[in-house]
Amino acid sequence: MQTARARTWFGLLAAAVLSLAMAVAAVAQEDCPRGQLDVRYCDRDGDLVADAPTDPSQWVDPDPIIFAYTPVEDPAIYFDIWKPFLDHLSRVTGRQVRFFTVDSYAAQIEAMRAGRLHVAGISTGPTPFAVNLAGYVPFAIMGTDDGTFGYTLQLYVRKDSGIRSFADLVGKRVAHTTPTSNSGHQAPMALFPDLGIVPGEDYEIVYSGGHDASILGVAAGDYDAAPVASEVVDRIAARGLYDPDELMIIWESQPFPTTSYGYVYNLHPDLVEKIKEAFFTFDFRGTALGEEFQGVTRFVPITYQKDWEIIRAIQRYLGIEYTQARLLDL
Repeated sequence: MQTARARTWFGLLAAAVLSLAMAVAAVAQEDCPRGQLDVRYCDRDGDLVADAPTDPSQWVDPDPIIFAYTPVEDPAIYFDIWKPFLDHLSRVTGRQVRFFTVDSYAAQIEAMRAGRLHVAGISTGPTPFAVNLAGYVPFAIMGTDDGTFGYTLQLYVRKDSGIRSFADLVGKRVAHTTPTSNSGHQAPMALFPDLGIVPGEDYEIVYSGGHDASILGVAAGDYDAAPVASEVVDRIAARGLYDPDELMIIWESQPFPTTSYGYVYNLHPDLVEKIKEAFFTFDFRGTALGEEFQGVTRFVPITYQKDWEIIRAIQRYLGIEYTQARLLDL
């Protein structure tokens, strides 16, 4: 049996070990502040994105570079559309570049987290998940020569539907894209209640899987309405996939940032500079990419901290946490 003195000694020892562990953890946290970032990343400069590793042996210097664009209805079309830029990226970096197709936001983010994806275009809403869970560093966005960029959230209905206001949506089937899409779900959930309609209560939410599926579903009469990103609607209309004269907008938001473009945090710094050079020297005019994304002429610089502030605010309002479990809903 332990004596009282032995129990006291063991108690003091346990307390000392616990105190030391807490002190070490505190020092480690102070040396590697991370905010909402996953435990594998640090944010010493406070810009809300993962810092590059301080140990050069942890830098990644891939050849080929793997690039993935956000999930779309027909990935094969986008392989051809992105080819002019990927050829330019290859010339500037001196590396091969491969186009990697993804079928979901979660798959895209998991690929980057696992080290299988190096450069990507990630949709507005999932961008914070990629930043916090996969070490994604956004630095560019499609824009114009004067540096402007953005898209609006538009609420579409068929002209013959009789729907002309939010009040008319009560009891209707409304297509949202996916739970983590900004304009396709999160912004409507945060903004519509103040406009007189509560999604999921006043109308039925039906997840379509994507903006293109939403707008085509409204055109076909499968859904009564759909909140969609203006940039996607313009591209779908340009391809002649539906008749714009059959639809109408009954509400439109202020602008949001579009798809972000960036790289994984642990790329070799020299390669990062070449990747940035490739983005910022690419001219959309006269290319398939320029034809697809009408109105944009170049990539313009952005920061996650500043330009995604409104998106983070919407996601905070909705109580969204950037966790692995939540990633499965993407």
